[in-house]
Amino acid sequence: MATHPTDEHLFALGNTIAELLIAHGQTIVTAESCTGGWIAKVLTDIPGSSTWFECGVVAYSYEAKEALLGVQPQTLERTGAVSHDTVVEMVSGALARYGAGVAVAVTGIAGPGGDVPGKPVGTVWIGWKRRGGYAKAELFHFAGDREAVRRQTVQTALDGVRRILTS
Repeated sequence: MATHPTDEHLFALGNTIAELLIAHGQTIVTAESCTGGWIAKVLTDIPGSSTWFECGVVAYSYEAKEALLGVQPQTLERTGAVSHDTVVEMVSGALARYGAGVAVAVTGIAGPGGDVPGKPVGTVWIGWKRRGGYAKAELFHFAGDREAVRRQTVQTALDGVRRILTS
């Protein structure tokens, strides 16, 4: 059964990330497609977030992914918006363009429509990267309606940020 994190759980996870960013003297940037800025909202709901939150980019269209995050048109043409290559270019572009020390990116199909062969609703790619490091990307298949898929994406993305800040 799919887990559906509560707002309180997400806020607590955001607070943990804030403490880790402050402890490491780091800032974060988010690059979001299917979550529409929800990751940035969780982080900026925390008072004082302006000291460690650099910016959030919401890029749904191919054009926005190219212009705001530096995703290559040929990547989008070859693999589509919901792919390993696209999320790696999103997270790398966010880190390079917006000056933070840590980045997280998400792209997926939250539903109820939008699925394509091989990419059903709930398919989500999440990428993480630290400045000077290599991008890590993982594929997830979340269950539930649009809200559930997006909520699980936010939790998983934030859990990954917490993991890279504690490794």
